[in-house]
Order: sequence, then C-alpha cells, then structure tokens
Amino acid sequence: MSKAERTRQLIIEKAALIINRKGMAGTSISDIMDATKLAKGGVYGNFESKEEICAEAFDYLHSNVMTAIRASLSDKASAREQLLGLLDYYKNAPLKDDHYGCPLLNFGTEADDTNPIIKEKVSKAITESQARIAKIVRKGIETGEFKPGFDASLFAVKAFTMIEGAILVCRVQGSNRQMRIITDILRKEIEDNSL
Repeated sequence: MSKAERTRQLIIEKAALIINRKGMAGTSISDIMDATKLAKGGVYGNFESKEEICAEAFDYLHSNVMTAIRASLSDKASAREQLLGLLDYYKNAPLKDDHYGCPLLNFGTEADDTNPIIKEKVSKAITESQARIAKIVRKGIETGEFKPGFDASLFAVKAFTMIEGAILVCRVQGSNRQMRIITDILRKEIEDNSL
C-alpha cells in the first residue's frame, strides 16, 4: 500500500466507527479530523466529500460484519449447522462495543429518505444477506437435512427482518433478551423443518 492508500484507509477505518455511532448527519469533518489527527486538507485530499467517506465507511463496516459471519460459520459443515451458527453469531452481537450496532440498520435508517447512494448500498446488502440465508436453506433441502416444504425465501426474509428488529430493540434497551427470544424462535423453526 502506498502512503496515500494507507492514509485513505486510516480515514475510512476511523470515520466508520464514528459514523456508525453518531450517524452520517451527526458526524462532522471535525470529528473525523480529531480521530485521524489529520488537517482538513488531509481529509479532503483523499476524499471529495463527507458523503464519499460515508459510502466507503459503510462498505468497510459491512465487509467487516460479513467477514466475521463467514469466520463464525467456516467450521460448520452442514446447512443446519450453518443456520444455527448464524443464530449463535447474532445472539450476542447487538451489544458488542466494537462496532456500535449493525451498519445496515444504522446507515439504512438514516439514508432511506436522504441519501440515495447509501440507500442503494444498504438495499443491495439486505438482498445479499437474505439470499445467503435462502441459499443455505436450499442447500439443506438438497442434501436431505431439511424438509422439502421448508420455504427458503420466506425463512430468509423472516430471519433477516426479525434479527435486524431485535438488534434495534437490544441496542435501545441495552439488553440481549429480545435477541435471545428471536434466535430461539428461529432455532425452533429450523429444528421443526429438519429431517
């Protein structure tokens, strides 16, 4: 990596946590300057606008979440184990202090009416997340782990939206109680559809 690339990456990494915590509108260039120890010219010498920083910050955070999920599922051989592993990943994720909540939820809520670029990025990430869950269910049906009537698309939408909703409630209330309830409900549905 060149010095310019390292500086750009530093800005993205430092800004991402601030933006995920304070929001796009609530994060100022001064916040980013303080976190990176760069002058305004150092920030704007690498990015054309705060909106560009926000877009890159979302990509960075989303990539980190996907990497963590893939790592937590890497040792799960069967489709059933992968679905249960995904639920285990989310069971304690909402209150971790390392990322200040789900970037899909945080960026999506703020961008839905204000930032079409971020809205499109979040929409694509939601579609990909649901498709990943559906793919695991379909694999399980093909390998005989799940009943043929287990609706992969319906389960994917249900699981994703229930988990995202639980993340919001857990973050606001400071408790993982709701996430434990949601993951238990989804776990029962997986068990009920297992052969």
